[in-house]
Amino acid sequence: MDACALIAFLNDEPGSEVVAAVLQEAASVEISVVNLLEIAYDAVRQSGDPRSAREIVDVVQRLPINIHWNIDDSVFHHAAHFKARFRVSLADAFALALAKSLGAPVATSDHHEFDFLETEGAARFIWIR
Repeated sequence: MDACALIAFLNDEPGSEVVAAVLQEAASVEISVVNLLEIAYDAVRQSGDPRSAREIVDVVQRLPINIHWNIDDSVFHHAAHFKARFRVSLADAFALALAKSLGAPVATSDHHEFDFLETEGAARFIWIR
């Protein structure tokens, strides 16, 4: 899952129902620590309170999501490839890399970042909106 999908769910934005269905139906839902950092950063930016980062991490840890706190060699090298080849953001490169290493799609709403990758067959996606 990338950050925008989980932010949509946490804020009850359009697409949150798709994320809720993924959380209920998927055998496993995974997120990279880099994408979790994006969510924590967004919470701090919105609230102006640095404690919001801890609060949002606590909320995410109560969801049926496996947080990848460490970046293994495979994810690292896949992320470098995605960042270099497709010029995506660093966090999106990690979402793509984790998904590739797990053979899974990425839940997202970031069409502007990912439509080209889908067209190229470089990754699979669950579009939340």
